[in-house]
Amino acid sequence: HMFRYLLHQRHEQPECGVAFASFKGHDSPLRHQTALGTCVSGGHEIWWTVEAASEADALAFLPFYIAQRTTATRVSEVEIP
Repeated sequence: HMFRYLLHQRHEQPECGVAFASFKGHDSPLRHQTALGTCVSGGHEIWWTVEAASEADALAFLPFYIAQRTTATRVSEVEIP
């Protein structure tokens, strides 16, 4: 089964360049895609939604440097009444 995960990565302003550059050496479908982030507005957090069989598989979409600093939360859509 595949599950949906929300990946949430937080870093400090000095780490911003390293966070983005770490993707250069990592083969991931997340490369060259958009993500939600607050780096431009000063929050230095990034969110991705991925489909994966497990939390470990979800984190494998990310370079090691980023994955170490990321939480993976299993999520699903809910209808709001």
